[in-house]
This record gives sequence, structure tokens and C-alpha cells, in this order.
Amino acid sequence: MSLGLIIFLGLFAAPLFWGVAIFNQLITLKNNTKKSWSNIDVLLKQRNSELPKLIDTCKQHMKYEQETLEKVIKARNLVESAMQSKNIPQLGPAEMKLEASLNGLFAVAEDYPELKASDAFLRLQTRISTLEESISDRREFYNDTAALSNTRIQQFPDNIVANMFSFKEFDLLEFHMSELQDVDIAANFI
Repeated sequence: MSLGLIIFLGLFAAPLFWGVAIFNQLITLKNNTKKSWSNIDVLLKQRNSELPKLIDTCKQHMKYEQETLEKVIKARNLVESAMQSKNIPQLGPAEMKLEASLNGLFAVAEDYPELKASDAFLRLQTRISTLEESISDRREFYNDTAALSNTRIQQFPDNIVANMFSFKEFDLLEFHMSELQDVDIAANFI
């Protein structure tokens, strides 16, 4: 082989290998982001399947607090709707409403000693709290992976490969400032 041919092949092969390496890294980021969304989806489905059990347990003891239970049900339905439509911008506010209504439900439950003492209620309350913490962690992880993927898609020279293969940016789970404020539990007792 002549030196000119080796140089020509090297100049042709180097960009090709570089492009393949970038493509594979972008695919890995894309799949990790989809996986992190799936992890959120699993936890939301678990919570939404366990909430009716909590509500039923509370209904047995809280005959006069129907409004509080209805808020939880409505908020749960908003989350379910956002999940099914994969509407990430709508999911953040729906999640905040559900969290606030659950906090209200747990606060109202304080007025019912027999409910607070119920093993079923305590187990479900603990499970819901654990799920809430896990969902929060997974949302943060999703936003981290989505931001990393979006950054790589926008950075030069990765953006060349990303544009060639139509890589799309991921929506971040965002929360409006009003939804990030502390929930006033005392207001539920007025």
C-alpha cells in the first residue's frame, strides 16, 4: 500500500469512527432518559393504584370529610391524565396538587384517632410517603439525564450528528414558583 492511500483511508476513516462514537453516546443518553421516565411512570402507577386503598380506608372513618377526599381523587385523576398523555409540562403541576391534597388528607386524619390508630391507614400512609420520596428522587434523576442529553444534542460537534439523525430534546419536569411554595397545612383546619 502506498503512503498516500494510507493517509487517504485514515482521513476517511477517522471522521467515520468519530461520528459512530458520538452517535452511540447520544443513543445511550436517549435510552437512559427514556428509562428514567419509565422509572417515574412505574412509581406513579404504583402510587395511583395504592391511593384508592388509602381513600377507602379513610372513608370508613371520615364520613364528614368528603371534600378532602374529593380533592385527592381529583388530583390523582389529573396525574393519571398527564401520565397517559405523556404530557410532561402538565405532570409537574398535577403532581404538586396531588402532593398538597395528600398532605391535607394526612392533616385531616389527625382529627380521627381511630383512623390514626388503624394499622391499614398507618401502613398505607407510610407506603404513600415512601413512594412520594421515591418519585421526587426519580423526577430529579429524570431532569438530570434529560438535561445531559439535551446539552449533548446542542453542543458542537455532537449537534452535527444529532441533527443528521433527528435527535429530539426531552422536556424537563418543571414546576411553577407558586407550586413550589410551602403547603399551609394550618389552613385545612380553619
